[in-house]
Amino acid sequence: MTDGDTRTPGSEQDDPHRATPARQSRLSPVWIVPLVALFIGAWLVYDNYSSRGPLISLHMPTAEGIEAGKTLIKTRNVEVGQVETVRLSEDLSGVEITARMTPEADPMLVEDSYFWVVKPRIGRGGVSGLGTVFSGAYIQLEPGESEISDKTFDVHDQPPVAPPGAEGLRLSLVSQAGSALKIADPVTYQGINVGRVEETKFDVESQTMQSRIFIESPYDQLVTENTRFWSASGLDISLGADGIQVKVGSLESLIGGGVTFGLPEDIPAGDPVTADTTFQLYADEEEARQGSFNRHLDYVLLVEDTVRGLSKGAPVEFRGVRIGTVAAVPWNFSSIRDEQRDTLAIPVLIRIEPQRLGLEMDLDEWKTRYERLFNAGLRATLKSGSLITGALFVELKFDPALRGQYTPETFAGRPVFPTSRSGLAQIQSQVTALLDKLNRLDVESVLSGLDRNLQVSEATLDQAKELVSNMNKMLGNPDSQNLLGNLNSTLLELKRTIHGLSPNSDAYQDLTRTLDEVETLMRDLQPAARKISDKPSSLIFDSLDTEDPIPRAPNTRSSQ
Repeated sequence: MTDGDTRTPGSEQDDPHRATPARQSRLSPVWIVPLVALFIGAWLVYDNYSSRGPLISLHMPTAEGIEAGKTLIKTRNVEVGQVETVRLSEDLSGVEITARMTPEADPMLVEDSYFWVVKPRIGRGGVSGLGTVFSGAYIQLEPGESEISDKTFDVHDQPPVAPPGAEGLRLSLVSQAGSALKIADPVTYQGINVGRVEETKFDVESQTMQSRIFIESPYDQLVTENTRFWSASGLDISLGADGIQVKVGSLESLIGGGVTFGLPEDIPAGDPVTADTTFQLYADEEEARQGSFNRHLDYVLLVEDTVRGLSKGAPVEFRGVRIGTVAAVPWNFSSIRDEQRDTLAIPVLIRIEPQRLGLEMDLDEWKTRYERLFNAGLRATLKSGSLITGALFVELKFDPALRGQYTPETFAGRPVFPTSRSGLAQIQSQVTALLDKLNRLDVESVLSGLDRNLQVSEATLDQAKELVSNMNKMLGNPDSQNLLGNLNSTLLELKRTIHGLSPNSDAYQDLTRTLDEVETLMRDLQPAARKISDKPSSLIFDSLDTEDPIPRAPNTRSSQ
């Protein structure tokens, strides 16, 4: 109402268009706008509340790279949630994270779902997570296969080796502490990667490493009840009685090791195994092969020679064929010995393994058979397997000289395998005996005599040196040099003289004729000489053959 209006408020005649009381009670259209706004706000609140997903709780050892209101939760690179709060746990042992998930992620939240942090990582499997260098780390969700819902999960630092729904076979491995494995180590078969190590832990009670591995399909069909697992070191160098052996695996196993498996030779595969079957993890392939021979006879060798070079795992051979293994060196050394033995023998435990020969005879029958062989002269001896490493092994051989000389004996409850001295020990004893003889020799007198001889020889050498010096002086004298010239002239004259007496010279011809005449004269004088020799009187008397005259007296009658 304006200031110029003089009409009284209660006069109806003055305002013909004045509304009646019934018209004044109706809602004004002006209120439609706030009502619509209120309805829209309520709808937005309802829509926001109905579109919110579940709230989950995550546990982490550290919140590195995680930020409230920024860090996302993804699956297959699709956003399914976001971290809302990050706070320390009540016991300060970790971090409690609250995250809001989308409604689409609700079916994924089951008890075997797997969460892990995706960030730049360099490991044995390669380089991953480089995309988070600029975008920041995020939490990856791997949906599980369970039907039981859950809202509390642990966030892992490493991604899962195999998804929960992956086809394959999960097995358990038990090994000594020295054969430790790490998560994501490869599982190989003949150099091909067929799986990974999923989990490892150390059992304090059993003092063993317990590992869980996953073998992908279809390689899981390779695992049977007789399969053997061993550590793959990549590079294996061994020095033993068999010499030097070098084995090189794949590049990945060379860098990080891992596990490999196979089936020993001459052993049937057996039946397939089920999930969570436990296998023994051996240190190497050789130990895994030896572990296949689980039925054996134990014997003790009482070695009186040195056992240096004999180690656990050395072969026991018969004519080059391996039939057993050395189990311990020494074994139970503190046990009570037989007083009949003069020397302190070293006990060595060996195992005779008939399975190596493919024989399935009962062990009691084998024991009886070996007793007969002992009576036949079977003996064990140590033999050098490698001159480079000095490793020894046990050789079984027959000695006919010991036939029928076996006496049963036990040591610490185990039967004793009879032994004989090795050839190396015999050589050693012979060398020792030779050295003893050398030690008994009177070396001092020999050395003193040798010293005197050396002194005499030294004096002789001095005299020879002096003689050579004198000869040098004499040869250097001018008179000696003239003497040599004169001697040379004399030799020339002698040469000419000898040349004058040669067969073609005149003097030689005259001498030859004179000798011929002398020879003729001698032949002529030989009869006269022979006659004079026979009848010396022929020089005086006539040589005619007449009778000797008979002396007679003068004939007086005739003279008368």
